[in-house]
Amino acid sequence: MPVNIRRLVVDSLKPRESSILELSKTLCEVRGVEEVDINVTEVDAKTETVKVIIRGINIDFDGIRKSLEEHGSSIRSVDEINVRKTKTKSRRL
Repeated sequence: MPVNIRRLVVDSLKPRESSILELSKTLCEVRGVEEVDINVTEVDAKTETVKVIIRGINIDFDGIRKSLEEHGSSIRSVDEINVRKTKTKSRRL
């Protein structure tokens, strides 16, 4: 049975000049993503630490990582994850 990511909480480090509005829009365009919340948890001179909460049906983790990297951000850790098994429909011949 395939396993789908339904909720993902990521601790990320991003450049301070990078907008969380633009980042959230980009992440919401990733396959399987339906909703994105971003909270700034720490601010330094050049960077911000953000908590990114992503919800969806079948979240593409590689797409999330790529979108973050395109915005100059990096994943520090995956703090929470929710996955679900999905049943595949069998085809009768």
